[in-house]
Amino acid sequence: MIKWLALSALVATVLLGAFSAMSGDWRTASREPVGIAPDPATTPEAVVQVYVARAFGWRGIFGVHSWIAVKPSHAPSFLVYEVIGWRAYRGMPVVVASRRPADGRWFGAEPEIVVDLRGDGVDQVIEQVRNAVASYPFENEYRMWPGPNSNTFTAHVGRAVPELRLDLPPTAIGKDYLADGVFARSPSGTGVQFSVLGLLGVLIGMEEGLEVNLLGLTFGVDPLAPALKLPLAGRLGPS
Repeated sequence: MIKWLALSALVATVLLGAFSAMSGDWRTASREPVGIAPDPATTPEAVVQVYVARAFGWRGIFGVHSWIAVKPSHAPSFLVYEVIGWRAYRGMPVVVASRRPADGRWFGAEPEIVVDLRGDGVDQVIEQVRNAVASYPFENEYRMWPGPNSNTFTAHVGRAVPELRLDLPPTAIGKDYLADGVFARSPSGTGVQFSVLGLLGVLIGMEEGLEVNLLGLTFGVDPLAPALKLPLAGRLGPS
């Protein structure tokens, strides 16, 4: 009973936060950094980070936006790769590379780090990330649901660069939308998945655990780092 009450309280918190965001204006919503990315001025080593943050407005009830930030050794700033959906509606490529703050808020939503690689060998990983970004097959396409969207892009990079061991949260709707066929490596590179247009599928991997996708919503369990994976609420267990 206590567990169900705690789960209900968490879901209610997510819903209240999302509805609060709905009342805001994207033009004035904060994009300021939150201070969780390393300062390039004092961090000479190479860094790769993957972030997620709740989507703006009502979309945030269900899902997150994700992006990838890279900083080669001794570089003065991060380069952020992400998909911006509105660009497709104007006939522009949706993949964007910018110098915005790696840990900037996503229109008010505070970001969370899901991958953080630093040090030896990371410059080589950054080169692999660049190649994976260039190979993204949906450069001119965007659909909020079931994909391809920002999470489809990030998952594509994860599959191409298994060194990231990318485990996107269950709220990353679109991560299971595959570019070709119905079978693929899992986004972490540690397992396999079956998915039909990102609407129906199963994934099993050392990093992700077991996930079932129904209409783009993910239900799962991670037995190695014990946690439940649920729509709306996300991952319930150790970070």
